[in-house]
Amino acid sequence: MQITICLGDSCHLKGTRPVAEQLQKLIAENGLKDEIDLAGTFCMGKCRTGVSVTVDGEYFSLSPETTERFFQTEVLPRLNKQEA
Repeated sequence: MQITICLGDSCHLKGTRPVAEQLQKLIAENGLKDEIDLAGTFCMGKCRTGVSVTVDGEYFSLSPETTERFFQTEVLPRLNKQEA
């Protein structure tokens, strides 16, 4: 699975660093370092929303407050489907 986080100025101001740090922590805590590739990219062109994140190309808008819920509701279920 590929998770990409926007590193552009607008997203940075909205919390790219804490979102990325939370995702790194959640990936490690769940033993998923071999299954999830966490990367950064420059502007995704969605500057009016929160921190822009894609999961295998599907767009999401996150904030530091919504990152853990996003991981639980979007990331983990996708991995379970891949394993089945």
